[in-house]
Amino acid sequence: MKIITFFYSLLWGDLISIPLPGGSTLGLSLLVIILIPAGICFTIWTKGLPFRLFPEMIRITLEKKNVSDKSAISGVQALIVSTATRVGMGNLIGVVAAISAGGAGAIFWMWLIALLGSSTAFVEATLAQLYKEKDPLYGGYRGGPAYYIHALFMRKNKKPGRKRSVIAVLFALSGLLCWCGISQVIGNSVSSAFENAFHIPPIWTTVLLTLLAAVIVLRKHATVKVLDIMVPVMAGLYFAITLFVIIRNIGLLPAVFERIFLEAFGIRQAVAGGIGAVIMNGAKRGLFSNEAGSGSAPCAAAAADISHPAKEGLLQALGVFIDTLLICSCTAMLMLLTPESLTNGLEGMDLLQTAMQYHIGEFGVVFVAVILWLFSFSTFIGILFYARPNIAYLFGDNWLSQTLYKLLALVMLFVGGLAAYQAVWDLGDIGVGLMTVFNMIALVPLAPEAVASLKDYEANHKSKTHRSQK
Repeated sequence: MKIITFFYSLLWGDLISIPLPGGSTLGLSLLVIILIPAGICFTIWTKGLPFRLFPEMIRITLEKKNVSDKSAISGVQALIVSTATRVGMGNLIGVVAAISAGGAGAIFWMWLIALLGSSTAFVEATLAQLYKEKDPLYGGYRGGPAYYIHALFMRKNKKPGRKRSVIAVLFALSGLLCWCGISQVIGNSVSSAFENAFHIPPIWTTVLLTLLAAVIVLRKHATVKVLDIMVPVMAGLYFAITLFVIIRNIGLLPAVFERIFLEAFGIRQAVAGGIGAVIMNGAKRGLFSNEAGSGSAPCAAAAADISHPAKEGLLQALGVFIDTLLICSCTAMLMLLTPESLTNGLEGMDLLQTAMQYHIGEFGVVFVAVILWLFSFSTFIGILFYARPNIAYLFGDNWLSQTLYKLLALVMLFVGGLAAYQAVWDLGDIGVGLMTVFNMIALVPLAPEAVASLKDYEANHKSKTHRSQK
């Protein structure tokens, strides 16, 4: 337990405290110290990619699917897989926690982190495409951080046979640790939500959830097909409900945005000495939610069969916008359009369900439980897709290791549905933190290759594509 506490504090605790006006302090964790400066640098190197190329991201998303390898997935399908894992519990409970701890101003800092994170997402996804390889087990392609980390550190190795990079091995192991921990959290969250909303005993929810997941993940090509349907439906439903609530409360929107910006810069919080909490709760939640820099999404990006590496990078950059600027903002609007008198003293699921009940009645409680199930279930399916290339890197191309890890994840899903183990939750957080550290070790020195790919795309491929469409 002491080891878990040590690594958790190292990764997520405050390594540096900066004094701020009003007696507040700005605590910077190791991950914040790594990711925010990197995001700024990547945004500068790509000449403001999130702002400059947003229309191009939309255009690529709307392009006709064109896959040369029948067993591969398209760029948009890779985006759907990564969106399935990004759009998870963090978009619901995580946003609620950020607002509860940091106030409405935390949302502004989530938005800002998303803009920086989209540049990071572009770099890691483009590198995943540049260093992808054929997948002999599932067909199509595979790759991700383990593969471009390997390429970076093993370039000087001229000996025959494939030796593994220590950093790449550590990344892959951290990923498998993280995804096992997340599996338990998913099981616990879903069973708790259904018990609260429908009074269903956790054992029944857990058995059904595990069996349904097993049917999908143990089949060779079911994952992407299921997510192709689930992700647009669940995101569309959540956005539609939020839009309905906003339209009903359209007159309150100016006051909501005024509150977000006033609290973001501590005009209210500075007096109480709380501006540091506002900034860091928004920043940490933004980093955790959009996953940019963690190395998860590149595992999906590498699987795409697409005409240019930079195109997949742009698609994954758009995924950060979808996660934070769209879905997380939906939760924020639902919260901030609810009278504070109703939510004072509440937190987590109780706070979100109270807000939904205020807006759409008792149906709101049921809706939150169902949407949490959809978000969580799609995350579980998506993380097992991520696990494929990392298991292959560690253990080679064999079905035994792939199947054993899936069974382990299903066991964790089942155990989590029946009881919560804080140590396992912390292990999941440690896993994603270590993934980020090992990923960024390679991402910074390899970033010029992603920038060069973007320049090539803009100079040649992009212009040809536009001409062919006219």
